Amino acid sequence: MNWTIEVIVIPVSDVDRAKEFYHDKMGFNVDIDTQHGPSRIVQITPPGSGCSLTLMSSPEGAGGPGMSPGTLRGVQLVVADLKAAHAQLSERGVAVSDIQVFGPEGPRPYRDGDDLNNVGFCYFDDPDGNGWAIQQMADRS
Repeated sequence: MNWTIEVIVIPVSDVDRAKEFYHDKMGFNVDIDTQHGPSRIVQITPPGSGCSLTLMSSPEGAGGPGMSPGTLRGVQLVVADLKAAHAQLSERGVAVSDIQVFGPEGPRPYRDGDDLNNVGFCYFDDPDGNGWAIQQMADRS
């Protein structure tokens, strides 16, 4: 039996602001934007991803314990070209960290010529402070 991750709930304080950030700045697709009673559901998907994100201002409605906006950490995006992704986000106004390389000595700043595959990372926060990582993984083999 396969187990897949389908949706991750992102706790936000302002759904419109979050939708604008994830769509306009991150380039994610808006799949659903609908009102269900008192709750609004906005579901977005990163290009090429099989897992979507639901932006919620009251995550209790998702059937589990609520999370406060800005408390989600550690969700990781994977790209084939980290330098290109970093440049794209910077051009779109996303405050993204410098690229880091993780090696035997621990994390260090990227240096020209470094192989970033599987060991290159950068980080950003959404407007509420939910923290994300981006990793280069050009080949999963």
